[in-house]
Formats: sequence, C-alpha cells, structure tokens
Amino acid sequence: MPAADGSGPDEATAGGAAEGGTGGTATPARRRRGGREYSPEEIEAAKQQWRDMRPWDSPMARADKVLVGATVAVIVLGLASLPFRPFLLASHPVLLSLATGSLSAIGAGAAFARVGDTALWLVIGAGVIGMVKFDWLFWWAGRRWGAKGVRFFVPTERAQRFVARVRSWPTWIMPLLVVAAALPGVPSLLVHLLAGLAGMRLLTFLLANAVGAALVAGLVAGLGYGLGQYAVDVVLAVDRYALWITIAIAVFVAYRAGATQNRKAREQREARPSPGE
Repeated sequence: MPAADGSGPDEATAGGAAEGGTGGTATPARRRRGGREYSPEEIEAAKQQWRDMRPWDSPMARADKVLVGATVAVIVLGLASLPFRPFLLASHPVLLSLATGSLSAIGAGAAFARVGDTALWLVIGAGVIGMVKFDWLFWWAGRRWGAKGVRFFVPTERAQRFVARVRSWPTWIMPLLVVAAALPGVPSLLVHLLAGLAGMRLLTFLLANAVGAALVAGLVAGLGYGLGQYAVDVVLAVDRYALWITIAIAVFVAYRAGATQNRKAREQREARPSPGE
C-alpha cells in the first residue's frame, strides 16, 4: 500500500534506511576508496597492520621524526637527481660522485684525471664521501628500532632469514661485513641496519664503512685512470646523448609506474567478490 503522505514504498524504505534503521536493521558505515567499498572491519584491520609494521612507538618521539624525515629526504633527493646525472657525468663527474657516490662518476672522474682535467686524489675522496655520507642513517635506524626497523626497510622473508643467521655470528665479523657492504651486489642497506642492530659503535661503523668505500672507489678510479682518453671519449659520447637517455629513463619510470598501478587495480577487481556470491 502506498504511504499516507503519497510517497511510494521505495521512498519509504530509503527514508527508513537513511534514518539509521528506524524502519529496518541498520547497516554499518562503509567507506568508498578507488571504486571499492571498505567495511569498518577492513579499515581497522588495515590500521592494525600499519601499527604492527611501523618500527616506532606511538606517539613518535622527536628522534623518530628526525630519522624518518631524513630518510625520506635522502630518497627524494636521489630520485630528483636522476634526470641530471647523464649531464653531470660528462661535465662535472667529481661533483656527481660527491653527490651520489656513483661508481660510474668515479670512473669518469679518474679518466679525466688521466688527461689532466682534475686530481686523482680529489676523485677518490669525493667518491668515498659520496658513498658513505648517508649510511649512518640506516645504522641509526637499526640501533634505535632494532629488528622492527630491519623488517620495516627490508620486509622480505629472505632478508629475515639472513638477519637471523647473521645475528648468530661472532661480533668481530660485523665490521668485515660493513667493509664488504661497499662491494657491488652486496645488500648494503641490510648490512648497515644489522650493524646498528648488533650494537656496533658509531665510530667503528664509520671507520669500517669508509675503508670499504675507499677500497671500491680506489679500484674503480684505477680502472678509469688506466683507460684514460678512451674512457673520456665514451663519457663525452654519453653526454651527446644525455637528453635522450634522460627521456628514456623518464619514459621507463612512467611505464613501470603505470604497469604496477594497472596490475594492482586488476588484482583488486579479481579479488572483489561478485554480487551473486
């Protein structure tokens, strides 16, 4: 039967639901994000997952805020410098090695030193500083946050197994690991976190870190110095195509970001239950 005021049954039902269930059972509030509705239980589970993942206590202490802010700033500066690196490699390789610790910049700077454009000691010194200047942040993260800090930065199961294995080793091995962390292919971030977690003193960490960086920078500089003019010619050729290299990097990054976003959206659609279920 129609309502006495002339409203239809659909309107009456909708009105009862809007009034919080005076005409029926109330449904829990839901939030819509990215085309999908999330129940309060899902929202609370996501919040709890974040609380379990973060390495700092709530509320954050001042030291936690400084550490997080400095780490984010380092990441942002590294990403922002990517488009300029091909240009700096040929014009200011020493400056590039000081800013980024790039091994290619160290090699290029040594090649320029061979032809008399700069001093070899300056190339190696700038490379060492560039390689180690921010590593203490991750030592500090491991020292302050412990195992939770390691899980925050390196959450993979393989990394956790490596952490458990290294923590059972003698303490004298850790400085050797810090020295070896400068080698290409070694997970230096994980090693620096472990150094802080193991309680290594800051001065010991800085010395071991500088020794490893000096060994690697000296080796790369020696190769660049030995190649000399040939390496300089290669670097100058890179400079001629630096603009195209920068565009290619930007296109590749944009493509990867878009592909990742599309994959996540597809996985969410596939995981979403159908209306009939």
